[in-house]
Amino acid sequence: MDEELKLKSQVCFPVYALSREIVNVYRPILEEIDLTYPQYLVMMVLWENEPQKVNEIGDKLNLDNGTITPLLKRMAAKGLISRKRNTKDERVVEISLTESGKQLQTKAAEVPQKVVKAMGITPEDLMQLKDLVVKILNRAK
Repeated sequence: MDEELKLKSQVCFPVYALSREIVNVYRPILEEIDLTYPQYLVMMVLWENEPQKVNEIGDKLNLDNGTITPLLKRMAAKGLISRKRNTKDERVVEISLTESGKQLQTKAAEVPQKVVKAMGITPEDLMQLKDLVVKILNRAK
């Protein structure tokens, strides 16, 4: 078998496996604040800036409307966000944090440190990994 066709030679497999592992590390930490990983990502986007349109959130998270809309509906049902149609264009839905969603930010502030500790590596190592991944992603666009 050609060396380049062996699993150990592939770049995609360890990246895929690492992605799954990182999400698995986040899972129990996020359960403490009653969020799934995708919900956590949405909350981070909104904690940075709100209100935002559904498509703006989807663009930032690389999620299409078919994925982001049900996610946002579940978050609204949990009382974390509100969904409001734009009065000028009813096709546009704006997403804002509720008071509960805003208050959750204080608890969520502990998540990054807990993740670093659970992974057993230094914050500097994680930042190097993130920087390299971002570099590759930016070139792929």
